[in-house]
Amino acid sequence: MADAGDPKDESIGALIGRLAEDGRAFVKAEVGVYKAIAARRMARARNGLIALAIGAVLLVCSVTALLFGLVLWLATLIGPLLAGLAVAAALVLVGVILVRIGIGGLKALGGDEAEREALTRGDDQA
Repeated sequence: MADAGDPKDESIGALIGRLAEDGRAFVKAEVGVYKAIAARRMARARNGLIALAIGAVLLVCSVTALLFGLVLWLATLIGPLLAGLAVAAALVLVGVILVRIGIGGLKALGGDEAEREALTRGDDQA
């Protein structure tokens, strides 16, 4: 006589029920693993983001100090008003150039003409 846990004694319905329960347990375990991985990665990324933010603030402060020193140095040569205007004009020029470069780079997000044509034709390769 077979044991009570012998699969030969179970009906098809019981086997399918057990399979469904095992499947649910497996999915639950997999979700738990992915949640743990995501939590660990978020904790590590959070620390990196904090370090990045502090570093960015320090870099901005150092650039501000450098620019202030440049204005003070130029003030001895051309006066404080002209020194401030000269440094501001240089910064505006560099800022405008960088913004234009950035806008040009962001245009790539819309895709180029060849890519749009390929998408309208339904090609897989752009």
